[in-house]
Amino acid sequence: MGAGQSRSSNQLVVPQANQALNQLKYEVAQELGIQVPQDGYWGYIASRDAGAVGGNITRRLVQIAEQTISGQAGQMR
Repeated sequence: MGAGQSRSSNQLVVPQANQALNQLKYEVAQELGIQVPQDGYWGYIASRDAGAVGGNITRRLVQIAEQTISGQAGQMR
């Protein structure tokens, strides 16, 4: 499979979110000190490192959702 190709069958509900998620992936990798090749191909990244990036992305997205929900709950009162 070449650079930039994916076998994922997941479809984004908001297609514009793809760019934001990609940017978040690279930000998290940089914060963790993981070097991503210039061509953007993640196939040679160690599974442990890729898992760390994915886990941190999930943690951050959950945190954002919780903040959004708690902010909306506060406005309903």
